Amino acid sequence: MPVFEYKGLNEAGKSVTGLQEADSAKSLRSQLRKSGVFLTEVVGTAEGVRKAGGKLVSTSREVDFRRLAGGRINTSDIAITTRQLAVLLAAGVPLVDSLTALVDQVEKERLKRILSDVKQRVNEGSSLADALSQHQKVFGSLYVNMIRAGEASGALEAVLKRLADFTEGQAKLRQKIVGTMMYPAIMMLVGSGILVLMMTVVVPKVTKIFETMNATLPFTTRLLIWASNTVQGWWWLLLPLFVGSVAGFLAWIRSPKGKPTWDRWSLKFPIFGDLLRLMAIARFSRTLATLLRSGVPLMASMDIVRAVITNSVLADVIEKARDSIREGESIANPLKRSGEFPPLVYHMVAIGERSGQLEEMLLSVADNYETQVDVKIGALTSLMEPILIVMMGAVIAFVAFSILLPILQVNTAIH
Repeated sequence: MPVFEYKGLNEAGKSVTGLQEADSAKSLRSQLRKSGVFLTEVVGTAEGVRKAGGKLVSTSREVDFRRLAGGRINTSDIAITTRQLAVLLAAGVPLVDSLTALVDQVEKERLKRILSDVKQRVNEGSSLADALSQHQKVFGSLYVNMIRAGEASGALEAVLKRLADFTEGQAKLRQKIVGTMMYPAIMMLVGSGILVLMMTVVVPKVTKIFETMNATLPFTTRLLIWASNTVQGWWWLLLPLFVGSVAGFLAWIRSPKGKPTWDRWSLKFPIFGDLLRLMAIARFSRTLATLLRSGVPLMASMDIVRAVITNSVLADVIEKARDSIREGESIANPLKRSGEFPPLVYHMVAIGERSGQLEEMLLSVADNYETQVDVKIGALTSLMEPILIVMMGAVIAFVAFSILLPILQVNTAIH
């Protein structure tokens, strides 16, 4: 059933817009009339633009603008939707009816369109995994493959619950990292703004009194005046140069040549390198355990895990481990040879392989390293706050010292 975008008037005469499933525009008008909305315009339908690779693209500029403004689908949205679908299926609600309920439940228009398309494909006879695979950028290969394994084994509800747990855990970890970095970012932004304001407005006015002095100014004062004049006179060059440098650096670390070098350096950074390694290992362990417990074959699981690890150095290790497994070797040996995984990881993996409890061992490794990540993030947050305050205080002290020192020298000379 297509999804219509519409404009209308409610009983109070106010303009309303929204999305509604209906067989036709005539049926849409009838449904809206029952809910107290008078249809004035059908903006577009999801079905009318479904031809381009199976993706739903709005024909309405207004809806596109709203989607760009607040329709981005994040991990939390997928986790909530997955949990709701698992609850509905566990309650005995048929799959198509469950998807219909989800379409009515979600608020984000893009996710509503995607779920409506998935429901329509399932209603036409497609499997849930095949329908979701048409929106691979939203759900990802891990999600689709776990759903496929759940459908094949008849344990779709259990797989959905595991998926919900996994995505919720990933969302919480991401929120914790973003929350940790938010405070330093705001502090640096505010501090930079204050510094630029002082250099362009405050310092030039104060240092004008030094022009009448015949005395030689201290080095710090001359450095401050030079910095102020540079910012004032060359801001039009410095600003695009800074933006261009940041853009060039980001392009380099995403390039095929720059990414491996940056990933190798990042793992060696003090404090942050250990944190990045712990996060990657925790994600590797939990993702592989979740896939294996859901019935996904080992080789396919290794391919998916390799794709979800963003650090290319560790991803190459996983790829080599996959090739070694294909040749009959265990998982633990390639991890040990790489030198990138701590001894705890490959020892636990080796024990799991020998005892037939690989999933449980991987989950234990994930729990252990996620706990370490939490501890390190907490310590980093506590450490960064005083460091940033000291840095901002040092800059302000430098400016104040550079302004006051020549004044004190003049007063001393007069007396």
